[in-house]
Amino acid sequence: MMTKRNMCGESVSLLGFGCMRFPTRDGKIDRERAGEMLRLAYDSGVNYFDTAYPYHDGESEEFVGQFLSQYPRDSFYIATKLPMWAVDSREKAVEIFEGQLKKLQIDHVDFYLFHALNRDRFELIRKLGLYELFDGLKKQGKIRHLGFSFHDSYNVFEDIINYRDWDFCQVQYNYMDTEYQAGRRGVKLCEERKISVIAMEPIRGGSLINLRDDIKSVFREHDDRSPAAWALGWVASHEAIKTVLSGMSAMEHVTDNLKTFDDFKVFDKSELDTVELVAERVRQSRFNTCTKCRYCMPCPAGVDIPANFALMNEYAMFNDEGRAKRRYADLDGKAELCIKCGKCENICPQHIFIRDDLEKAVKLFG
Repeated sequence: MMTKRNMCGESVSLLGFGCMRFPTRDGKIDRERAGEMLRLAYDSGVNYFDTAYPYHDGESEEFVGQFLSQYPRDSFYIATKLPMWAVDSREKAVEIFEGQLKKLQIDHVDFYLFHALNRDRFELIRKLGLYELFDGLKKQGKIRHLGFSFHDSYNVFEDIINYRDWDFCQVQYNYMDTEYQAGRRGVKLCEERKISVIAMEPIRGGSLINLRDDIKSVFREHDDRSPAAWALGWVASHEAIKTVLSGMSAMEHVTDNLKTFDDFKVFDKSELDTVELVAERVRQSRFNTCTKCRYCMPCPAGVDIPANFALMNEYAMFNDEGRAKRRYADLDGKAELCIKCGKCENICPQHIFIRDDLEKAVKLFG
């Protein structure tokens, strides 16, 4: 039986279906395959479905609304989000929200979020009075619970949390990113403030599945659970986290995740120690010891040295060459700009052979 937790007074499935990575065909959602996945999840007790205005180029909300319209409205919870980058007035915000209700074929949103808040978008909320505006829609019954998703530093997260009495928030959290963005401190703060937390990116965009075989063997020595099950279970073992989002794109993802959250038990010390050992092995597999201190910057040739090394370390730890190459292609200050002046090496506190390592980055990514 699917494990449920109390979030904002609602009995919500511990596994939330993230509707951002449906299988596609010819650039559109493969509605037959995606529908089968959603149906299995719903029939197995998943009742939390997370979509957003831009997912699948705007198709996700319409597809999710169409699929869920065949079921009783009180049998599921829909979460969607206000695209902060598209809002320049209160009128625009209301226009977008009303359009979302139509696409989703509902008269209220169960969990509504200000999407991807950072410092600038938070300032926009305050400038336009958007919290007060959507709190008014909540009082009208068009929104049941109001929160935000987050992408910035912990200090910004703390400012946002302390701004108002939020119902819930959504943060990136996994066993490799405990100090990233809101991180462990943010989850702990929400627990203290009794604010429900939704966890996104629990398997780090799939990178915690693509571990090297020698690292996966640490999990296998404990039991035969998949790397995804270990990653999801670690996140779910935090009391403040009420649902764990998984962006499932294949039926095998759905079946594995359903198995993980069938009568879920919080990790014991042995399981937590196993995850910590895996995390340490991953960290030890970094390409070099760059800490992003930026003592080497600015580079006279325009190389963003820390950014290049971050991509190299990402590749070394998670063995995802395709993702690393895509990110390198979009990078300003590529390694190939290096003129081998050596200025950076003279001040690097880690004593990294920066010129040699940048040359390796060119060979891999260039």
